[in-house]
Amino acid sequence: MLSYRYTARDPATGEYVKANVEAESELAAAKLIRKEGLVAIDIQLAEKGAKGVSSHFHKVKAKDKVLFSRQLSTLINAGLPLVQSLRSVSEQTQSKPLKIVLAKVIGDVEAGSTLSAAFAKHPQVFNQVYISLIAAGEASGTLDKALERLAIQQEKDAELISKIRGAMVYPIIVLLVMAGVLGFMLVKVLPQVQTLYEDLPGANLPLLTRVLLAISNFVIHQWWIVLIIVGLLVFFGTRWARTLGGKRAVDLWKMKAWPVGPLFMKMYMARFARTATTLVASGVPLLQVLQITSDAINNIHIQESITKAADKVKGGKALSDSIANDPNFLVLVPNMVRIGEQSGSLEAMLAKTAEYYEKEVDDEVKSISTIIEPVLMVVLGVVAFIIVAAVLLPIYGLAGQSFV
Repeated sequence: MLSYRYTARDPATGEYVKANVEAESELAAAKLIRKEGLVAIDIQLAEKGAKGVSSHFHKVKAKDKVLFSRQLSTLINAGLPLVQSLRSVSEQTQSKPLKIVLAKVIGDVEAGSTLSAAFAKHPQVFNQVYISLIAAGEASGTLDKALERLAIQQEKDAELISKIRGAMVYPIIVLLVMAGVLGFMLVKVLPQVQTLYEDLPGANLPLLTRVLLAISNFVIHQWWIVLIIVGLLVFFGTRWARTLGGKRAVDLWKMKAWPVGPLFMKMYMARFARTATTLVASGVPLLQVLQITSDAINNIHIQESITKAADKVKGGKALSDSIANDPNFLVLVPNMVRIGEQSGSLEAMLAKTAEYYEKEVDDEVKSISTIIEPVLMVVLGVVAFIIVAAVLLPIYGLAGQSFV
């Protein structure tokens, strides 16, 4: 149940009434108000609920959407009416943001809207791939199958992203630990070495120690400047990354940088093939498949290549020929598409391509982990050597002077 705040007029007295009502949807709230003999003028989610919608849209997790798709598919396949199926799934879901969105969807469907149109009002939760597949399922009478394909699509996509993130966790943790140790040495240990030398006339610190001490003193006494610089770099860096030029640079880095470039390219190819497989299987026209897939890839360079290919397909060219020799597509993709076009089994070939690159992503993650570990060990060793040298060289210098 959701809480709605409403403004209504009492026809008998002409007075306006403001109050709250608990209901499953806005339409259900309007019915309850009408039963009280009032005429509803305005109905809104209560302040608490409204904040929940705006602040939690992005928190609808992939696993919650997968579970929703599977449950709704099962209920529709069992013959339950759409509204009853939506109500049942809404009652079972543990995600409060999704529950709020589903309440609005149920209200729209009860008012005569199609399911795809109701979903389209919530792009923060249901992307274009989701909406297009639902629309295709409604048009063909196979909504349950479309939902099942969506669940599979979302699971595969979430699995790919999880693998990429998993590959990045280890090096990030090592770098953070390295930064913490370096900061501790600069702030706590090196100043003690300087204090030791201050009481010795004629004693000179080695160059390496003096450089690190200068950095240490700057961090200790001008820490606010460091925070401002870091804050400005993060602020302007994130703003730049959202601009067209920044996004082009970041996306190009993902495709070309060693050693993550091959990993991201295989992930993009797997996402392209998997999304196209799902759309083709649902009967979506090829030009629409390309348009939706370009949005799902999330890389501006590959998106531009798909848009160019769509223009060529519109002109009568085969899809395989349209993407052949494009540097933003790995060679296997146009070859597999060509086999699918010639054999009339495009869906099956795209599915095989997706499976192949999903396995390649897994292998690439293991390969990167194997490469990164020794590289990080070398970097860690160099940093440790510099710190130890900066601390021990002055001590050896003191020992030498005492001996003399």
